[in-house]
Amino acid sequence: MSDGGRGTAVDLRLDRAHPARIYDFLLGGRTHFAADREAARRVLSAFPPAAAAARINRAFTHRAARHLAREGMGQFLDIGTGIPTSPNLHETVQAVRPDARVVYTDNDPVVLAHAAALLHGRPEGRTAYVQADVTDPAAVLGAPGLRETLDLGRPVALVLVALLHFVPDDGCDRAHAAVEELKAAVPSGSTLTATHATREFAPAAMARVAEVYQRAGTPFQLRTEAAFRRFFDGWELLEPGVTLTHRWRPDRPGDALRATSAEAACYAATARKP
Repeated sequence: MSDGGRGTAVDLRLDRAHPARIYDFLLGGRTHFAADREAARRVLSAFPPAAAAARINRAFTHRAARHLAREGMGQFLDIGTGIPTSPNLHETVQAVRPDARVVYTDNDPVVLAHAAALLHGRPEGRTAYVQADVTDPAAVLGAPGLRETLDLGRPVALVLVALLHFVPDDGCDRAHAAVEELKAAVPSGSTLTATHATREFAPAAMARVAEVYQRAGTPFQLRTEAAFRRFFDGWELLEPGVTLTHRWRPDRPGDALRATSAEAACYAATARKP
C-alpha cells in the first residue's frame, strides 16, 4: 500500500477553503475548518439545495461503482477522492468483488492526513492512496502507489466525480486534455464515470455558486451538456447515457422523482472504451 508520502512535512493550508472539505461539510462530515465552513455556508446561501445535490451526487457514485463491479470491473482509479466518508468507493466495490483493487488520488493535503481510512479494504483486494492532481495525469499514472496496485494493461474504471468543474479551461481546454490523457493510458474495456456541475437548470444560482468558489480561491467552471459529453468522446456511453445524477439508474423507480433537475444541477455518465 502507498500512503502518498506520509511522514514528510505537509502544509495543510487550513486558512484556505478547499473543495474537498467544502464537499465534506455539505455531506454532513466532520473534516472541515473555518474557511471551509464559511465558503460552504456561502454556497448554501447562493444555492440552498447544495447539500442535497452533494448527497445525490454521492449516491450516483455508489450506484455506478456497484454496477461496474457487478459487470466484472476489478480495478478502480478514483481521482479527486475527497475526505473519506464511509462507505468509501472500495467498500462499495469490494462488497461486490472482494478482490477489487482501488487507488485514490487527491491534491488536498488534509485528505492525505486521513488516507489511512482509505487503506482498510478486504484482505482479498488492495487499496492505495496517491497525492496527485488531475491536471498532471502523468504524475497520477506514474505514481509508484498506483503502479504497485493497478495493472494498466487490464481494464480500469476511471472515476472523476464532482471534480472536472474545478478544472477551468484557461484558454487551453485543460480539463478535456487531462481526461483524454487518462483515457489513452487505459486499455479496451476500461470505463469513465464522471459528474459535472451545470448552470442549465438553475442558471442564476449556479453562477453565484461559481462566484463563491472563485472568491475562495478555487477555480470553478460550469459546463453545458455538450461540453460534458465531450469528455466521453470515442467511448460507448452506458445506458441511460448522459443524464442528471438522480436519473442515472435509480435504485427504485420513484427515486428519480424525489429531486428536481434544478436541485441535482449535475450531469452524470459512465462510458466504456471500445
